[in-house]
Amino acid sequence: MTKMMKAVRLHRFGGPDVLQYEDAPRPTISSDEVLVRVHAASLNPPDLYLRDGYRALPPEWRPSSTFPFILGTDVSGVVAAVGERVSGFRAGDEVYAMVRFPEDLMHGSSAYAQYVSVPASQLALKPLGIDHTQAAGAPMSLLTAWQFLVDLGHDAPNPFQTFRHTPVSLDGKTVLVNGAGGGVGHLAVQIAKWKGARVIAVASGKHGALLGDLGADVFIDYSKVAAETVVKDVDLVLDAVGGANMERFLNVIRPGGALFLVNPLGFAGHTKAVERKITVSTTQVRSNGAQLAKAGRLLDDGTIRVVIDSTYPLAEASAAHQRASSGGIQGKVVLLVS
Repeated sequence: MTKMMKAVRLHRFGGPDVLQYEDAPRPTISSDEVLVRVHAASLNPPDLYLRDGYRALPPEWRPSSTFPFILGTDVSGVVAAVGERVSGFRAGDEVYAMVRFPEDLMHGSSAYAQYVSVPASQLALKPLGIDHTQAAGAPMSLLTAWQFLVDLGHDAPNPFQTFRHTPVSLDGKTVLVNGAGGGVGHLAVQIAKWKGARVIAVASGKHGALLGDLGADVFIDYSKVAAETVVKDVDLVLDAVGGANMERFLNVIRPGGALFLVNPLGFAGHTKAVERKITVSTTQVRSNGAQLAKAGRLLDDGTIRVVIDSTYPLAEASAAHQRASSGGIQGKVVLLVS
């Protein structure tokens, strides 16, 4: 008899109202996987894009998904069972992970559920110094900041460019983080400070006090002044926002500096970047348990922290998606799984 669980499933693409809280089969695990009893799962932009059918992408890039499926990548919970070839984890361990990303990018990684199967290589012990809510908020945002700024950690082909993304030295450098109040941005600010950088944080005014607490040396409220009109000669810009006119940041970077784009789609400044000897680079974040273990030490000792915008019961995932889609998020939106 198939064991069941509660999960949030998608039966068609659409707005937040298409998310259905219902019974679903509990996953089974292979010999290299771990079954995790989920305590919390966080929302990330790919969840919103997939729920909507990736309508912002060209038609040929959109998913052809088999319904129903379960959204979500980021989890924190407790090991319920381990495959016979798994040696690094055992039942009862508290763990966290970004599950099967980007390999399940187009059909859901099944984190919005009471149980999820996770490849052991993508799992790490949860830092003891934080709770499941904070740990669930970390994986995708933390790995994105880590792989952009510290260590790429893999040799997989880069879907966005022909060359390998390579982090740059930050010690003693000036780094501007655009979108500093969001999930990736607020962690990038803290990691850049940890690596010895002077950090300029760009976000809306309501994030100013928080970003000062997180270590930003300078805060710019983009609703009052355009960063590119008041900043110059920075060594690196990390743009965690994307969208129109990313090229404007080339004007604030010194020759020989770099522009890292978390969402590069639509960037049109490559010619100008070459002229100004600025490296423009991006990468696709990838699941990596070993990196979560390393970065987790910084969460454990308080060097960096995950800011939680809001929490919702798993059954109210549609309301959580409405919140995440409303803009002005400070940190992460997290689902609590009973």
